[in-house]
Amino acid sequence: MTRDTNTRFFGHPAGLSTLFFTELWERFGYYGMRALLVLFMTAAASSGGLGYDVPKAYAIYGLYTASVYGLSLPGGWVADRILGQQRAVLAGGVLIAIGYLMLALPAEPAFFAGMVIVAFGTGLLKPNISTIVGQIYQPGDPRRDSGFSVFYMGINIGSTLAPLACGWVGERINWRLGFAMAGAGMVLGVITYLRGLSRLGAAGLKPVEPPTPEIGRQWRRSFRNGLAGVAGLFALLAALHFSGLMELSAERLVNGAGFVLFAITLGLFGWMFLGGGWTPDERKRLAVIAVLFWGSALYWAAFEQAGSSFNLFAKHNTGNVLWGFNFPASWFQSLNAGFIIVLAGVFAWVWIRLGDRQPGSVMKFSLALLCATLSFVVMMAAAQGAGATGRVSPMWLVVTYLLQTVGELLLSPVGLSAMTKLAPARVGGLMMGVWFLSLSMGNYLAGRTAAYYGNLPPYELFKSMAMIMAVAAVALALLARPVARMMRSIQ
Repeated sequence: MTRDTNTRFFGHPAGLSTLFFTELWERFGYYGMRALLVLFMTAAASSGGLGYDVPKAYAIYGLYTASVYGLSLPGGWVADRILGQQRAVLAGGVLIAIGYLMLALPAEPAFFAGMVIVAFGTGLLKPNISTIVGQIYQPGDPRRDSGFSVFYMGINIGSTLAPLACGWVGERINWRLGFAMAGAGMVLGVITYLRGLSRLGAAGLKPVEPPTPEIGRQWRRSFRNGLAGVAGLFALLAALHFSGLMELSAERLVNGAGFVLFAITLGLFGWMFLGGGWTPDERKRLAVIAVLFWGSALYWAAFEQAGSSFNLFAKHNTGNVLWGFNFPASWFQSLNAGFIIVLAGVFAWVWIRLGDRQPGSVMKFSLALLCATLSFVVMMAAAQGAGATGRVSPMWLVVTYLLQTVGELLLSPVGLSAMTKLAPARVGGLMMGVWFLSLSMGNYLAGRTAAYYGNLPPYELFKSMAMIMAVAAVALALLARPVARMMRSIQ
């Protein structure tokens, strides 16, 4: 097929600009809220925080971030079968904006209700906006991987600005105003999306055509039953809690959510490998997706220490002074995104330059896990220094985030692109949901691991994570060549 001549956005289709700026503002809201979440929950009530102990804050943080990505799986299904990707992104953006603005209300129930609404909204928006990015390119277009890197660079502009703006306002002025700024960012994202919707054309406009009208009716019934089931579950849990029959503690909710997450993952992979109806070519695609899933989950378990254990290390064990200026601990959360802005274009150029000589997706994942290993080795040294002097130079965290950023650029845009290429067409949105389910698993594991921060010396925590990442990196390196042969045989 001939190459698409639509090159109106830095050599890419014009629709990429709409998705670029929409996701920029969505990430502004998410990373603004993420930078404040643990700090707000552990801050004393007298300073406007919730006054939670560290393990409880980590448990809630892990549950929230896991839910944000885990709900991408049903979000992908809803887009595939009911709404289409374009409408799913719009609905998700509206829900996210409402949720963030609810966090700003001075009432604890509104705070938790807002987190639930944000999680559902992100589940609709995240997998489907990435699916549309893949659909604006023609099959075989060599710009696809580069396009995802440009997309990834763009959204990190928002991720860089968010902790600087929301973090300063939240830590130095008022926590709730910091959350309100995150909500304002998502409102701008929704406006941006609506104004640029025409540039997307037919990409993600309609759901998949059902094989028969009866199957279409079954999909709609399943959707309605799912909504009713979610509403019924929340009503039941609320009734049990307020009646005193069962206290819904943070620990109990986290344990229950973990059980559900692992059950969903096992059920999903059981369906992928044991279910009927897949062609031999599709089964090969699903096998590669499974390898990428577990590599991704392990990487994000390391990466998401940024919002939990690294965040409190920045607050309690790092000298946050630069040229005499004492800056908020949340500002460290901007480093990762800032490094991506600098390096994403370099990586996009390198992949195009290497062409067919570049490493395969699994080897890139192995290198990402190696970078994660090295980042924890750096933090081990930082923890030793903090143990001796109380606080260490902020450069330890700077180097750590640089290593994790290199790992992220080796894994995240590559994984997104691989999913759009590998996913069988009839479950494209669902398989993108599988990718975000790997992020959910990683975030959940990150939250559970970080809960040990209050019970173990930081050195021991970082040492354990370094060992796990090293083993995973070696395992993926050994799988790289067999998987590459399998991918070459996929039509």
